[in-house]
Formats: sequence, structure tokens, C-alpha cells
Amino acid sequence: MRRLLGARARRRWVHLILGGALLMPYFLVGMVIVGAFAPSSDAFSSLPHQFAAFGFALPLAAVTGLLPLVRPLSVYAVRALCGIDGGLLADGPAGSRAARVRTAGWYTLHVGAGGVVSGATLALPPFAVLLIALPFSDSLRTSRYGVSQVFDGWRALLAPPAGLAMLCALALCAAAAGELLARTAPVLLGPSPTDRLAAAEKRAADLAVRNRLARELHDSVGHALSAVTLQAGAARRVLETDVEFVREALTAIEETTRRTVGELDAVLGLLREGEDQGATGPTLEGLDGLLAHCGVKVDCTVTGDPAVLAAAVSREAYRIVQEGLSNALRYGGSSRVGLRIAVLEEKVEITMENPLPEHAPVVRPGGGRGLPGIAERAALLGGRAAAGPHDGVWRLTAELPR
Repeated sequence: MRRLLGARARRRWVHLILGGALLMPYFLVGMVIVGAFAPSSDAFSSLPHQFAAFGFALPLAAVTGLLPLVRPLSVYAVRALCGIDGGLLADGPAGSRAARVRTAGWYTLHVGAGGVVSGATLALPPFAVLLIALPFSDSLRTSRYGVSQVFDGWRALLAPPAGLAMLCALALCAAAAGELLARTAPVLLGPSPTDRLAAAEKRAADLAVRNRLARELHDSVGHALSAVTLQAGAARRVLETDVEFVREALTAIEETTRRTVGELDAVLGLLREGEDQGATGPTLEGLDGLLAHCGVKVDCTVTGDPAVLAAAVSREAYRIVQEGLSNALRYGGSSRVGLRIAVLEEKVEITMENPLPEHAPVVRPGGGRGLPGIAERAALLGGRAAAGPHDGVWRLTAELPR
């Protein structure tokens, strides 16, 4: 009974009646075509003529189903009424020829099955009620409906079971047609290989944007927090004895946080405006501000003019230097860092060295993304990066094409 009259079965029945309503304009056009070849008195009353009009209506519906917007409308109705997983259906208009043909097949099946079920829904229940009430009404047995010729005498007792059987058959046919449409929808309205490829490309693009945001936030905010933590800790230790150092530390904290707020706003621009419009951020031309308040002493040598670099290369080089300084702060403490940047004819070379820590570094929870992030930045531009112990120091090297 739940399969025949449950909530899902009733919604599918409504979906079929919707298909019957969509069939009506095509059916009326078919009746006009049939009426042109049949006597006017018989066109609308003859059952063969009605079936002929139904036959003309289906090709007309198929032609309409080729329109691109038919698929999203059909998908919306199926998701709302047929009770199947919406992920099995395609999103958006049908783009390819094969997708439009499959959508036309679905639309034709929907209006065809819906027309049959809708007609039966309109005709059978009143007749079934008449049969159920036939043994209890003399006026019905003598009416002009002609049922007395079939259910006369004792056979009138068979009329109520016949009426109930008609209602059950109607519910069974509606449930079967609804199940047919539900099983056919993923095949005819599901994504084509082109749709799947487009969806995969969109997911890959979204993932790339999220990864870039993660790298940008890790490098900018992570560096700022490392520098601020180091400066605040050092200032706290000498608060009573070296007021001048405390003043310099507070100034460095202020400058670092102010610069980081600007960088964070630029990163969030990726979310507000998109990848192309929001791809802004600090470049090597702003390196002096980073080195002045990074929390560690840096011996920097720059060869060549960073201003000639492409904006994307200069941004990624700045982030690589920033992450290298963060690692030096985190693991090398207040050790002096050596930084060399060489802008050559075809590439940019970045080399950063700092003493190895005396004790094994304690990796903070959730950390460890910096060096892989540097390698990803370099690889995205067609370059390379490496980091590790070398001749008693920790060396970070990166090469980026100009």
C-alpha cells in the first residue's frame, strides 16, 4: 500500500499529471490536424481520432524537448517530485547535441505517460464510484449510462468489486509509470561525459583557489604570528631592564600587524572578486618593510632589478622569502639569516641560510605546511625549490622563471 499510495507514490502521481498538463497544447494541435481530415462532428468524440491526435502530439513534444532550457526545468521537477538522488541528474541547460536528444526523449516519455495516466485519473474514479454505488441505487441502475445492460440482475453485486478493482488498477498503473520515470531520469537527464568533465574542471579550479588561499593565509598570517610571538616574548623577558628594546619590539609588532592586515585584505579579495581580480599582494619591491620588522636579523643581497619581474613571479618570490623567514624564526630563534636574491636573464634565484637549531624543533599542531607550500608555489610557475641541511646550515633555495 505504501508503494501504491505512499507519499513518494503520490508525488510521482502529481509529476505524471504535470506531464499530462504539458501534453495538452500538443494534443490540441494534434486534434486540429486530425480534424482537417475528419468530419467535424467526429473529430473530438471519436476514440480513434483522439489516439491519432495523441500520436501527432508526441513528435511535437519531442521537438520542443530539444530546447536547451527543457533539461533544467525537467530536472527541477524530477528532484522535487520523483524522490531520486539529485546528484544523479545534470545541472544547467543541455549543451551538446547528444544531451538535447536525451532530454527530448525524456520529455516525450514524461508527457506521453503523463497524458495516459492523467486521462485515466480523470475518467476512471467517477466511473468506479458509479459501479460501487450501483447496487444501492435504483436510479443508477435505470440511468442512461448503460451499466444496467452489463450489471443487470444478480450481476449488479459484482459492480462494487469491479469499481474497487478499477481504482486499484489505476493506482498500480500510476505507481508503475512513476517508477519507470524515476528509473529513466538518471539515464536521460544525467550528466553526459562533457558535463562530467566540466564539473570535474570546476571542482579542480575551486580546489586550486582554496589551496592558494590556504597558502596565502599560512604565509602571511603565519609569518606575522611567529614574528609577533617572538618579539612579545623577548620584550616580556627584558621589560624591567631594557626599555628601549621593549619600545623597538612594540614598534615591530605594530608594523607587522599593520602590514599583515593589508595582506589579509588582499587575500580575501580572492574570495570577493575571483582569482583574476583578487590576485594582488606584496611583491619584492616591498621586501624592505618585511625585513625591517620580521623579528630576525637579515643580511640581504639583491642582484638585479626586481621591478622588471612579472607581478606573479614577484609575488611568489616575496611569499617564499616570507615563509623562509618564518621557518628561521620558528626554528632558529634570533640567529642571523643570510638572504641572496639574484634577478638573472631567464630566472630568479633565492637562497636563504640560517644556522641549524641546537635542539630538535618543536613543530606546532597544524604546522608543517610552509616548505611544501614553497615547493608548490615554485612548481606552479615552472620553477623548483629545495630545503635542508647543507654544510652546517639550513639552506632554502628556489628558482623561478622570469
